[in-house]
Amino acid sequence: MILVVPKEILDREQRVAITPGNISTLQRLGYEVCIEADAGVQSAMPDQAYIDEGAVIINETKKIWSQADVVLKVNPPTMQEAGWIREGATLISFAYPARNEDLLKSLGQRKINWLAMDCVPRISRAQSMDALSSMANVAGYRAVVEASHAFGRFFTGQITAAGKVPPAKVLVIGAGVAGLAAIGAARNMGAMVRAFDTRPAVKEEVQSLGGEFLMLNFDEDGAGAGGYAKVMSKEFIEAEMKLFAEQAEEVDIIITTAMIPGKKSPVLLTGEMVRKMKPGSVIVDLAAEGGGNCELTEAGQKKVEYGVTILGYTDLPSRLPAQSSRLYGNNLVKLVSLLGEVKKFSINQKDEVIRGALVLDKGKVSWPPPKVEVSVQSAKPLETPVHKPVKEKKSFFSPGLMLGGLCILLLAMGWKGGNEFLDQLTVFVLSCFVGYMVVWNVTPSLHTPLMSVTNAISGIIVIGGMLFVSGSNPWIAGVAIFLATINVAGGFLVTHRMLKMFRKE
Repeated sequence: MILVVPKEILDREQRVAITPGNISTLQRLGYEVCIEADAGVQSAMPDQAYIDEGAVIINETKKIWSQADVVLKVNPPTMQEAGWIREGATLISFAYPARNEDLLKSLGQRKINWLAMDCVPRISRAQSMDALSSMANVAGYRAVVEASHAFGRFFTGQITAAGKVPPAKVLVIGAGVAGLAAIGAARNMGAMVRAFDTRPAVKEEVQSLGGEFLMLNFDEDGAGAGGYAKVMSKEFIEAEMKLFAEQAEEVDIIITTAMIPGKKSPVLLTGEMVRKMKPGSVIVDLAAEGGGNCELTEAGQKKVEYGVTILGYTDLPSRLPAQSSRLYGNNLVKLVSLLGEVKKFSINQKDEVIRGALVLDKGKVSWPPPKVEVSVQSAKPLETPVHKPVKEKKSFFSPGLMLGGLCILLLAMGWKGGNEFLDQLTVFVLSCFVGYMVVWNVTPSLHTPLMSVTNAISGIIVIGGMLFVSGSNPWIAGVAIFLATINVAGGFLVTHRMLKMFRKE
């Protein structure tokens, strides 16, 4: 089978469907890989890189479409490309079927199979094929880069001889994949980041990235199906709009990510909120393609209103073409691998991942897919495990026997020893005992070998110093006791602080 990758022809699109690193995997599956000339040039992937990996470069656009058994693309094909595709071929790309009905009809006439990367179900086993998340991750990061460029100030706070620079305050609305990527990027650049989401479950993720999670006094959860947020009640929306109005007056940068697949993006920032923002502030609207979360956003455009820069770019993943192409290529290869090797190639609709992504089945529209019914099994009572008595093996070296042998050894050593030797022996035995107790009372799971040794040695020093403090050199003994005590106390303090790390407040 011939697998082809045509060059993307949409304006400002710099990505390519697969990278040279993906060629070997596709060849192992049995495909002959053909790439259109200059398909990866804008992603810093020249034709020679593909040739070195075993791909064939084709210069004629119509030819590459007409001979393909499988076509891998980034964007949906144009109506012109739809007329070039070979009848009965399999197309894998983004599709957006809700807004491309005419394209579905045109491709349906050619009886093709179309697997949509944006329709891959968000389930655990399909995570490696989730191109929406891959591109959202890139878009969230790039949004911060674009914001910093338009902001014209440091993100991190600085104190210099020329004056004090306060850190930038960033508000991220929506803590999905794109939002979390934006939070992480902004925090790494030194900004103070706040985030809001209708799903309280993401609070810990925001905090783990160093952001402050804004909460409303509402007992309402916005978690919806498929990893998306659901539409909230009127009262909740009014409360969050009030929160956004307050935050707009304080923050310097707002990044919005609230986009609903197949529907218009909700308006979260009104023109009045924008007017109250500080001059020089920046809004990056990641939902511009769906109408925008800001009332003043224009899709694909940069504009300035009331002194606030509003970025409505719809090509953010394409602005990092090399990274985006690598991630998307990996997603594509995983989905192609799921279809099987060339000899066993099949579109198995019993597989929920393939069925969810399939929008055209031999020309017939098969979108939206049926809901996956999850069978709920009744919980079985836990069986009480029966513990069988374990016979203990008797060891020759029992603790009692070893203790008796140690006593005999010490008695033999001190039988004819002088007073000085017996004093030293007493100090040694007591020091070993105290050192053992110091180690024993530290939590074993957090007790490092280094702490064990240092506490044991410190215990020996404490006892030795106490016995010799009344001798000829009391100052040396006193200093030894003082320093050793600090070490022992420090060991317990460190252990206590480590234990607090695992306590949930």
